[in-house]
Amino acid sequence: MREFNIGPAFAFADPGRKVIEADGVEVGVFKVDGEFYAYQNICPHNGGPACQGKMIYKVEELIAEHGVSKGLVFSKTQLNVTCPWHGYEFDIRSGRHQGDGSVRLAAVKVRVESGDVIVTMPAPGL
Repeated sequence: MREFNIGPAFAFADPGRKVIEADGVEVGVFKVDGEFYAYQNICPHNGGPACQGKMIYKVEELIAEHGVSKGLVFSKTQLNVTCPWHGYEFDIRSGRHQGDGSVRLAAVKVRVESGDVIVTMPAPGL
């Protein structure tokens, strides 16, 4: 495994992201509520650059008593990234697709050490 220092944690907007290349693989590194998440920049649907799409809070429907819709609102907690090719949305914290939890972005290990963001890439073929 190889580690890559991609810079100081304070340099990331929150929410924010950087797309980097590590060992020939593009990786999207996200910061949400002070926590870091990283994924390979490959949409499982059709190989698009999923980590480069719009970051948008999940749209939720408010349901009143008796099942009556009160309209749509943006989540205050769940931030998604949307693949720019076909609009697949993935929860940034889990990498899961919004409609099918078995579809997800490939996670990459990320941590903060001594104030720097470190990405760990698996050995090729693993």
